[in-house]
Amino acid sequence: MSLIRTTSLSFVICTTAAFAQQHEAAPTTQEFTNSLGQTVTVTTPTSFLISPPVKDWPHVEERDSRAEERREVDERPERPPVVDPAALDEVDPVVQTTPASRMMHAPSVNFPGSNGTGYPPDPTGAAGTDYYVQAVNTSYKVWHKTGVSASATYNLSTLWTGSTNDGDPIVLYDRHADRWFISQFNDNPNRMLIAVSQTNDPLGSYYAYSFSFSQFPDYPKFSVWWDGYYMTSNSSKTAVVFERTAMLAGDPNARMVALSAPGVVSSGFKCVMPADADGDLPPDGTPCWFFNLEDNSWGAPADRIKIYRMNTDWTNVANTTVVQHQTLNTAAFDTNIGSGWENIAQPNTTQKLDAGMGYMYFRAQHTRWVDHNSVMLCHGTDVGGDHCGVRWYELRDANDGNWTIYQQGTWAPDAADRFQASIGMNDLGDIGLAYNVADELNSIYCGIRYTGRLAGDPLGQMTLSETNAIAGTGAQTGTERFGDYGHLSLDPDGNNFWFTGEYFVSGGNIRTRIFSFNVEDEFLGVEEGTTHGQTFTAFLAGGILNINAQDLPSTDGLVLDVIAMDGKQVITERVNAQGSSWNGTLDVDKLAPGIYFARIGNARFQRVQRFNVAQ
Repeated sequence: MSLIRTTSLSFVICTTAAFAQQHEAAPTTQEFTNSLGQTVTVTTPTSFLISPPVKDWPHVEERDSRAEERREVDERPERPPVVDPAALDEVDPVVQTTPASRMMHAPSVNFPGSNGTGYPPDPTGAAGTDYYVQAVNTSYKVWHKTGVSASATYNLSTLWTGSTNDGDPIVLYDRHADRWFISQFNDNPNRMLIAVSQTNDPLGSYYAYSFSFSQFPDYPKFSVWWDGYYMTSNSSKTAVVFERTAMLAGDPNARMVALSAPGVVSSGFKCVMPADADGDLPPDGTPCWFFNLEDNSWGAPADRIKIYRMNTDWTNVANTTVVQHQTLNTAAFDTNIGSGWENIAQPNTTQKLDAGMGYMYFRAQHTRWVDHNSVMLCHGTDVGGDHCGVRWYELRDANDGNWTIYQQGTWAPDAADRFQASIGMNDLGDIGLAYNVADELNSIYCGIRYTGRLAGDPLGQMTLSETNAIAGTGAQTGTERFGDYGHLSLDPDGNNFWFTGEYFVSGGNIRTRIFSFNVEDEFLGVEEGTTHGQTFTAFLAGGILNINAQDLPSTDGLVLDVIAMDGKQVITERVNAQGSSWNGTLDVDKLAPGIYFARIGNARFQRVQRFNVAQ
């Protein structure tokens, strides 16, 4: 249970950088009934402020301590009740029991993250063009992408005057707007706290919002979409959207629209994961997709993924809806491991760890391609005898909203337990998977590893060798409580993955790690590998966009698109490359001022370059 108390905010406007420019207003709340009979709740912020630059915040000292010596900062997910014991211990038909044979690169960057002062740390982070930003329970820090610190450590609560650190932070880099997004929840009163950077500088000022909830918004998960910042939570409001355009502009009256996703099968712990556009934004009009895990041992008809769609109408919010869209039966899985929260055995102690079973791991990464869309998902599963592996999926639709399971597999190549994973895809269709690992019998303390596959490899298989990011050197004792999520994100370069997660050192002290990796296999032959060194530049000269693409891995069906900030394709042209290169120009003089993206690609790869059409 959360331990935070929040004091009331007052109206303050200061001209010095030491204080926030703050606006306290009586929030407006309206309720509508949409055409489906659903209640649509629309609210404005309880408070809005412009924070002082982060670099001017007071610094905090990080503690080196075991979990039982820290303050628990967020609620523990409930365990799903087993209502059909016959559904347990099903044979996993897609488990990969053999190690990958190809060699994986060591991390290109690998450095210690913040440890915070609460537990679990729940590390989250993302890379921008120049910086990596991480938040944990209860702090915030910025690094250069080389791993060199770019800031001190700051209390997250500094962003929202009068708040204290309740927990469950989320950091996103909105690459489309070139801004940073940070959130955490608040208890007593129940609120969601959101901050959006004024510029692309994560050490600058933020537009900081506080939104009120009728119920505590536990375990909030966020995503970037073309028309909003979408959120789900373990509460009555399982489908929520915040007015992204207004928040990017610092509008103190930016709206929140909240509904309840119907028919969510769960244990009472609702964890519906929203699609997060890590590549190009979906076209305007595309609903935001939500994904829910359902185990037949909980009473669902089959092991499956339920898909919801949320259509937001910002012009007439009463028209906003969320509906069940599809149900996809998966290969059999079992999310029940051990007893309650005691799931993962550690060396030299009887204390086990909570694997985070019964819900999708963060995130549901959405990638838009020329002829389809992909969503990456993963969760923990028992592959037999209380042995935890990572089940992963790539879902696809042919730009028509009809989702299918393109591939699925379970990564459990040996006796070690693998859990708390996060998965993503790059702009070549390659997949990276990072996770925690522990093995009592082989004396492997809880550390962090990763694996991956190339786009053309056999479906459902991780083909690049498992690699250590950081090995654990000690066991946690005194509590089974482990973090509820790690976070893998894609670099704006479209190639490199970044991951932050939790592990333990000697004495059971908590650490977090930040590292970057790519899934290029340097040991592959040219005829069998994929070229990862291609370059793509697009720059404006007058009203002409000059484009240069080199070392293209594939030229069949090559398409050049110009995509607006709302996801709409405003220009589309077929490209005939000479060899593996193409140079050309586009007349964009008639485009309205704003941010655009030039994308070159086909069904196998894509490269994207951001450009700005000025006033």
